[in-house]
Amino acid sequence: MKTLAESIYLDSRLGVDEELPRAGSALENPYVYDAAAQELKAMAAKGWVAITAEHTVRAGNDLLIERLRFTRLN
Repeated sequence: MKTLAESIYLDSRLGVDEELPRAGSALENPYVYDAAAQELKAMAAKGWVAITAEHTVRAGNDLLIERLRFTRLN
């Protein structure tokens, strides 16, 4: 079974700047969104995507990714 981030990666278009969506899915939860964003950042470390923009927010003691843009590289 694919993770949310894997599904978003596979649905993205090669070379097109995309935003990790928030509305209409489990990604509305800030912790789920952060987990998917962290997974996309791990994909960036492997050279699969490039992170083009990132915005974080403090939630209590946690620093969460609130917005992430990426470009699929392969």
